[in-house]
Amino acid sequence: MTTTAELADFVAETTYDDLSEDTVDELKKRVLDSVGIAVGAMGEKPVGAVRATVEEMGDGDCTLWGGGSASPPDATMLNTAYVRYLDYMDSFLAPGETPHPSDNIAAAIVCGEYEGSTGTDLITAIAVAYEVQAELAWNAPVRDRGWDHVTHTVISATAGASKLLGLDREEIRSAIGIAGTAHNALRVTRTEGISEWKGLASANAARNAVYSAMLAKNGVEGPTNLFEGQKGWKQIVSGEFDVDLSPGERVHDVMTKRYVAETYAQSAVEGIIELAEREDIDPDDVESIHLDTFAGAKLIIGGGEGSRYEVETKAQADHSLPYMLAVSLIDREMTNAQYDPDRIRRDDVQELLRTVDVEEDEDLTDRFEAGEMPANIDVVMDDGTTYHIEKDDFAGHPNNSMSWEQVESKFERMAESRYDEAHREDIIETVHGLEDRDADDIVRLLD
Repeated sequence: MTTTAELADFVAETTYDDLSEDTVDELKKRVLDSVGIAVGAMGEKPVGAVRATVEEMGDGDCTLWGGGSASPPDATMLNTAYVRYLDYMDSFLAPGETPHPSDNIAAAIVCGEYEGSTGTDLITAIAVAYEVQAELAWNAPVRDRGWDHVTHTVISATAGASKLLGLDREEIRSAIGIAGTAHNALRVTRTEGISEWKGLASANAARNAVYSAMLAKNGVEGPTNLFEGQKGWKQIVSGEFDVDLSPGERVHDVMTKRYVAETYAQSAVEGIIELAEREDIDPDDVESIHLDTFAGAKLIIGGGEGSRYEVETKAQADHSLPYMLAVSLIDREMTNAQYDPDRIRRDDVQELLRTVDVEEDEDLTDRFEAGEMPANIDVVMDDGTTYHIEKDDFAGHPNNSMSWEQVESKFERMAESRYDEAHREDIIETVHGLEDRDADDIVRLLD
């Protein structure tokens, strides 16, 4: 059986009854987390540019979060941009890839609204998308071959969209073939100088996924042997791999971010804040900061794919370990406020970040691949005193996952400036009881 057919069978055959109670619970947490992050991103300038673009395309049958309507693909573009832009979304921790499965959620909600789906339909589709994304990330990493991880997202989001749009097995095969053939993204998005596209690329992938699924729904045939075919995905994009799909279990390996920072920075940020508070460190007396980390962190945000010392924008700041460590030590927090342009440009952080040294440690890389997210930090003071801290993981890591209370608290922080307490409680209750609601019950609360 081809991999395309294997994925199509999985999408077509997975039902809500296949999901464990714990899996449903974790998926609902991811929905609330994603909605809260999306609300927090409303008003950000780059996402506003996406909204302006989508609105130029005209109205449609699906809700734009924050008001308005658009076609399913265009609504997916904007709503996914809201979830992704702040870099506060969840992450799946594979050894060679770190995608963000929540990139699939807005596409699923849009398709659920379009089809009038139930809450159980929506949960099932999100489970399918999370599983496909995680399996591709784990077994077919593409980062080292020059492709961006949203190359996986377009396939996983197509799987979720196809489930909700009611495609049959052959239509799903075509949808996956269209998506995976036409929409592979280059890694240059996250190397060298980082542009705002870094925070929007997955929205484009999700939009293309929904469009691919709708084309297949309306009779367009796609390549049926996407992966093993001549000049296909395995030969050109990923290399050889197999998948071992289960009904949604991969969600338990997905982390939730505690800090507004890139995935691989979470332990280091938590560690330096703890160290600064424990030792009451005065930033003016710091001579240097040294971080030992694992290979992926060094590569992506520590300077392995271009300098991370020239930081002028949010897109550059949230992918710079030197910036994140410096500002976290000074401010003892890492929130949206730390990405304000005036904060980024201030002399205190610009000077301190240039003292930060990031080094890969092979033992930490081995520990990361074994399921930890380690970080060892030394802060050297002007008088020669050295303060040290070691982290195995952080609050939100799969080894230390967030409770409902913590997820709700994060949601409250993100949504409190837009919605009053009663409205926020309505959203929380709707997600808690999603299996007994309709997909568009969430949408009507996000106008």
